[in-house]
Amino acid sequence: MASNRDKATDQLKDFKASQPAKPVQVTTQFGIPVGDKQNALTVGPRGPILLKDNHLIEELSRFDRERIPERVVHAKGAGAFGYFQVTKPDITRYTKAKVFDTVGKKSPVAVRFSTVWGNTGSGDTHRDPRGFAVKVYTEEGVWDLAGNNTPIFFIRDPMLFPSFIHSQKRNPQTNLKDPDMLWDMLSLRPECTHQTVFHFSDRGIPDGYRHMNGYADDPDYSIRDLFNAIANKRFPSWTLHVQIMTYDQAREFKFNPFDLTKVWPHKDFPLIEVGKLVLDRNPSNYFAEVEQLAFDVNNLVPGIDVSPDKMLQARLFAYADTHKHRLGANYQQIPVNRAKCPLYHPTQRDGPMRYDDNQGSAPNYWPNSFHNIKDDHQYKEHGERHLVGDIDRHDSSNEDNYEQSTDFWNKVLTPDERQRLVENIAESLAETLPFIQERAIGNFERVHPDLGARIRLALNKVQSANL
Repeated sequence: MASNRDKATDQLKDFKASQPAKPVQVTTQFGIPVGDKQNALTVGPRGPILLKDNHLIEELSRFDRERIPERVVHAKGAGAFGYFQVTKPDITRYTKAKVFDTVGKKSPVAVRFSTVWGNTGSGDTHRDPRGFAVKVYTEEGVWDLAGNNTPIFFIRDPMLFPSFIHSQKRNPQTNLKDPDMLWDMLSLRPECTHQTVFHFSDRGIPDGYRHMNGYADDPDYSIRDLFNAIANKRFPSWTLHVQIMTYDQAREFKFNPFDLTKVWPHKDFPLIEVGKLVLDRNPSNYFAEVEQLAFDVNNLVPGIDVSPDKMLQARLFAYADTHKHRLGANYQQIPVNRAKCPLYHPTQRDGPMRYDDNQGSAPNYWPNSFHNIKDDHQYKEHGERHLVGDIDRHDSSNEDNYEQSTDFWNKVLTPDERQRLVENIAESLAETLPFIQERAIGNFERVHPDLGARIRLALNKVQSANL
């Protein structure tokens, strides 16, 4: 059986082989040598514990605090490290970001992959979108790029985001997954339809984090697959492309180009190759380098700015806010999050768990006449074009919610993929209440009459088989 062990299984064996032959002294957190790390101080062999046992108190108090709150979304994930390399010069026409300024240029990266809805103990192979976040350590600071493995999302207005995520989680009374919650939300918001057909197609369970369109049974399949690939020097690689749309094109386009329930057609906005992402190092410690790895879409280097996508605009607040809750006010100081550039001169100070020099003896206000640092207008954000509109809570639910779903059904899926999509939706819908089923089928009929009819037929078969 030993010959069947993979690199992930052999982690402890490989670690032991790397250790020096002579043992080293174990210490407390403050480096004080420990004489006995197996027995607590007691009054006699059977007597009570003594409060003076500082090492025992340290062990217990550290254990009580060794877990930070898990992420509300993207709780279970895997991380790895590598580099981004520019392979094409075209992008320099569109941005002044130095990370892209030279063909062949490499920048170190940290990447975290994840599922979205499950907790830290959930399975990798559940039908669930996959998160993909990249931290690029550039010479002008940290650039964070966050997204999912599909080019669209379920909703377009951020007001609905917390409720949408709650509908995918657990019932607040039973603490069980509840198909009525899931499908009630999906069917009440027609803009969910496009991502729903993606989600229940073959793309809904990719083959690990390195591939798409595959299935597996190991609940930790994706994490194991990524670790072993890197450990065996089969370094995963992705090609980065961008699509370019001008302001004038955006203003005149047939739909809102910043509606993330839709894709930009490749025929109108072709893919432009920029570079490649390569992962060639596994984390040396999961907690330090992956669990504490924090991405923030506010981290934009000069030459890259945010779009007016409503969901993105709201996430600009949410990312940093959740990191302060999970990791503390100085989460940026954690080594895996800290910038690796010579320009690093922030002015914020203090706060809990500050473990650098806290800017030493420099003044703690800005501007001042003593600290020789400056701001430079060449790094100002790109100004928005003239915006005009009434301030209101504008309803976007009635925008086109079906055309691109129809194209996906008609032009993208093969006959076999269509059949699997129908069966996957029917099996999931079969667990819901009848009125939710009817509302959901009504949405799918608007995608294509054949899709709705086939889901209804498949649903009847599933329910008949369960009688």
